Amino acid sequence: MKPLKVLFVYYLPSGGMDTLNRIRCKALREIGVYGHCLYYKWGAGLQNRDDSSDVRITDSDIAIKQLIDAGGYEAIIVTTDHKSLTRFRMLGYYGKLIYEIQGYGPKEDARQALTAASPVIQSHASALLHPRTPHIAAIFRDLFPNKLQFHFNNAFDAAAFSYRPALLTDASPIIAWLGRLEDNKNWREFLQIGYQLSLTYPSLRLWMFHDPHLADPQERLSFEQLVGELGISGLLTVRSNVPHTEMPDWFSMIGDSGGFLCATSKVEGAPYAVLEAMSCRCPVLTTDSDGVASSIMHNRTGKYYTLGDIAEALREARELMENAELRERIRTEAMSFVHMEFSPRKYGQHFLHMLQTI
Repeated sequence: MKPLKVLFVYYLPSGGMDTLNRIRCKALREIGVYGHCLYYKWGAGLQNRDDSSDVRITDSDIAIKQLIDAGGYEAIIVTTDHKSLTRFRMLGYYGKLIYEIQGYGPKEDARQALTAASPVIQSHASALLHPRTPHIAAIFRDLFPNKLQFHFNNAFDAAAFSYRPALLTDASPIIAWLGRLEDNKNWREFLQIGYQLSLTYPSLRLWMFHDPHLADPQERLSFEQLVGELGISGLLTVRSNVPHTEMPDWFSMIGDSGGFLCATSKVEGAPYAVLEAMSCRCPVLTTDSDGVASSIMHNRTGKYYTLGDIAEALREARELMENAELRERIRTEAMSFVHMEFSPRKYGQHFLHMLQTI
């Protein structure tokens, strides 16, 4: 029997897309579907590469044409870049072409971009896919009522990414942030929250994880300026391009320190950082950035605060740090929830059903 193969396409391997593609290729292989990945340019996520998928880096039409001709793909899944839909059809791919959105920035930006892209999507996409992101679901329903639409949670490999007991050298609580230095990730709000908390907890430490290759130069300058204005450089540690295999140690350490992951994004699709923290017993305080609704239930699997409301963020943060019973309940339920609801097995079943339905 001919093996079933699919191709995942994105701009570059970095952040959540690198994680998603590695995990779902591994999950699909368990059910006899072989995932290949095509990225148009180099990204820091290549350091995390494993043997779960074949990865190609090229933006050459000739090389891509050779890839799809030789691949015999049952489906090609294109994430975000609607222009690639036209490109693959022009290069002679006539199979199932699935357009996927994993995150598209602010809600109005997403609606405007997808409205502008709608003629291409209508003409070339066989189906639409998103990871249960409410605002994307609403846009898809409005713009593409006659298109097949699928929505299911992304896969998460809890067996590989889970809590690791940490040996802490001191009792200082750690507040962490992970993302890109860009407006939508809202790093400014994290620094303000961290500064205000440091007035109550003098031993507080602030950790930030980011990819400098994706940082906007102007945002980086603004970041350095705000750190100086707040006088928090002594509290702050910035870590760049930490290998994915090391992140369970860091998240576990943050959780065991009495701190938490602070997710300040304005809008998100289905952020992996939140799932990763939850799996490592690191509690999460987050804005209601839409996509997190699939994983965070207030005071059960994490905590919410209202975007822009620093005072509310501080109240929720203090309760998370000081109410030991609530904190432990959130840590335990969050880990269990991720392991059950985001299992690779469930993802594989949903994905295979999607291929069979189209």
